[in-house]
Amino acid sequence: MNKIILPTHSAMLKADYIFGVATSSFQIEGERRGRCESIWDRFCEHDGAIKDSSNGDIACEHVSRWQQDVELITSLGVDAYRLSISWPRVMNDDGTVNDAGLSFYQQLVDALVVKGLKVFVTLYHWDLPQALEDKGGWLNRGTAVAFARYTEVVCKALGDKVYAYTTLNEPFCSAHLGYELGIHAPGLRSQAAGRQAAHHLLLAHGLAMQVLRAHCPNSLHGVVLNFANADPVSTAHCDVEAAKIADDYCNHWYIKPILEGQYPDLLAQLPRDVQPDILAGDLEIIAAPIDYLGVNYYTRNIYQSDGNGWYEQVEPSAETLTTMGWEVVPDSFCALLRELHAEYQLPPLYITENGAAFDDKMENGEVLDVQRLAYFQSHLLAVNQAMEQGVDIRGYFAWSLMDNFEWAEGYTQRFGIVHVDYHTQQRTLKASAKAYQTMLFERKSSV
Repeated sequence: MNKIILPTHSAMLKADYIFGVATSSFQIEGERRGRCESIWDRFCEHDGAIKDSSNGDIACEHVSRWQQDVELITSLGVDAYRLSISWPRVMNDDGTVNDAGLSFYQQLVDALVVKGLKVFVTLYHWDLPQALEDKGGWLNRGTAVAFARYTEVVCKALGDKVYAYTTLNEPFCSAHLGYELGIHAPGLRSQAAGRQAAHHLLLAHGLAMQVLRAHCPNSLHGVVLNFANADPVSTAHCDVEAAKIADDYCNHWYIKPILEGQYPDLLAQLPRDVQPDILAGDLEIIAAPIDYLGVNYYTRNIYQSDGNGWYEQVEPSAETLTTMGWEVVPDSFCALLRELHAEYQLPPLYITENGAAFDDKMENGEVLDVQRLAYFQSHLLAVNQAMEQGVDIRGYFAWSLMDNFEWAEGYTQRFGIVHVDYHTQQRTLKASAKAYQTMLFERKSSV
């Protein structure tokens, strides 16, 4: 199979459905000299933190190659590009604005708009300024206030040229992986820290929403959350209960406060010294209405009881896994979307990230990533199926535009639909990119 085919009458083929590609600042930008230190710069210096001992100093050299990359994006025939702003590129450590850094994003957004692309801007994709981490990072309530100030600088500069603003990308990863498990920057390992960081991240989202509403009333404003189905390893009561706890702890902990102004009941069951400090009025700020919810989905998770009333994750046993060790389960994607739709009064959804890492090989100038192509085919059909069952999904973004720095995995994982030779920075469309491109051009010619 070398094509992506959607059902003839799919709503995804209508002209108003948005297809795009996505990236994030630290993963592609490089140009370390042009910005202040982030928590990921510091984390990359820790022995053993990054699988291949790499960093984001060079990455894909997007800052110097952005004009070429805009042409690349345009050539794919997508409707939109989702990018993120580097907080430490825009703001100096003393709180003043880095005019050169801000100008980079202004030029980039202007160029994308000229090309007729809808620009989705994420304000926080994990690269917190190290200067703020030195003051406690997301454990410090003041970081949420600083985020609102940074948001004001960006949205005043970019205005309603941006089609949609996203406050945070995957606060679960920032809080749980960064402050609770220590897998991501800043590398803390404390359950109490993870819960407090999560609360301050959500507070930052709410404060930023106030700023965005005031300064960019004509843009869409929302947040991006990552979800993975929490499936029990067996039908045993203890495993089913463990999966429910994991679901509340990893998924609903983030969506429920935003949409309903409250944390899951699990909060009250946590030890008092683990529960976050929640001040009066916080949940009202967090629950500010959003115009859309971004959903990032890659795989499901399987859980069993740890024997002590909590959960532990079970490694997948499927024969076919991505190089991240993740199952390919499109049916779970559709089920997740249906379950969210049934449980919450959802705003319109965008699938803001969906993709897979495989061991791509360049042969005769081509990358025939047939597994990734099959992944996109099956997951786009899952989105279509969810839409047919009543879920309001307005767009889909493939992750990622190009191979890049994959956080703790360094450059060992390739998620891109465009291959990057890290020695030459040569970009090459993979088979998946060509199939996506063909599907999008055929759609445009038929509407």
